[in-house]
Amino acid sequence: MNERVISSLDQVTTDWLTAVLARSGALTVGKVVRFDVETGQGNWSTSGRLHPHYSQDAQGDLPESLFLKLVNTNTGDGEFFGPSEVTYYTRDYLGVKDAPLLRCYDGRFSAALQRYHLLLEDVSQTHIEAVDKTPTLAYGFALAEGLAVLHAHWWGAQRLAEANALIHEPGHIRRFVAIAEPGAGHIIRQLAVELEPHWPDAIRELFDKHPQAMIARARSANGFTLIHGDVGQTNVLLPRVGERPLYIIDRQPFDWSLTTWLGVYDLAYAIVLDWEVETRRRLEMPVLHHYHEWLIKRGVQGYSWEQLFDDYRLCVAMGVYVAVEYCRGGINRDQDIWLPMLQRALTACDDLDCANLWR
Repeated sequence: MNERVISSLDQVTTDWLTAVLARSGALTVGKVVRFDVETGQGNWSTSGRLHPHYSQDAQGDLPESLFLKLVNTNTGDGEFFGPSEVTYYTRDYLGVKDAPLLRCYDGRFSAALQRYHLLLEDVSQTHIEAVDKTPTLAYGFALAEGLAVLHAHWWGAQRLAEANALIHEPGHIRRFVAIAEPGAGHIIRQLAVELEPHWPDAIRELFDKHPQAMIARARSANGFTLIHGDVGQTNVLLPRVGERPLYIIDRQPFDWSLTTWLGVYDLAYAIVLDWEVETRRRLEMPVLHHYHEWLIKRGVQGYSWEQLFDDYRLCVAMGVYVAVEYCRGGINRDQDIWLPMLQRALTACDDLDCANLWR
């Protein structure tokens, strides 16, 4: 039972909780005698907050609250999640000092069942999603540091080979772009009024030429690492007061996502897609410099500031793919989410002259 994937909250028992907490070292003596449950729901998962009650002789960390996440990896439209979120917590960054990850007490993935579960520390009393706080330079620095810690750990061709995470072939990169491309057509045809006059042509040019620039950049491994891929403001947990410690959660790439890519993509995703334009303009350069400094502190060598900045510009343009993918099946009704993302990404492309990289 201890090895199985939990697929519903009613499968959780005191014996199971006792076993996993003991295996994790959080319960060294005693047992869980009962627990209370609060249920929840995510985009791709169900969840529950578990509040264990321990025997009188219990010793150890004895967490008072746990977050149990239950995921069906089959999204129902022909796309799948793999074990990435489980390995994120249980393998990829084990022992990495200052990694911005929640403590994981248990994680199991089953390809046969197309399911996985994670039992994580619950920080809901101390932390909120970044969407609920205005970005500041201090937050930008904290995020840059956390990402640099993750990225430096798997930096470059040798480390990626050790992780069996090779840089994507051109066909995978083209598929990543092709998934989003129909959305661009829907938006240009139906919502051009929401775009600056030159943006429709800029979008067409981007889809025509930018993928080849991505493919060309992937011929050199310097700058490449395991990425999170979705460092949006709902996937970063910040303290209610202050900026540290922050946690980056929900690494759930689709089978077509980029998982081994330029590390600075994660920072570009956060800065460009979620921050207001004036905030991004004011903070992005100090935050990028801070990220570069922290990569060096964590042992990265031979990656110049100039290369990082060009890589950032290449990744800024990828924000267009992220935004238009919402509309690949037609204009998505969540326009208040994806349209500002698209406008911010295109504005950043203009500000940083990103098109100069592929012209």
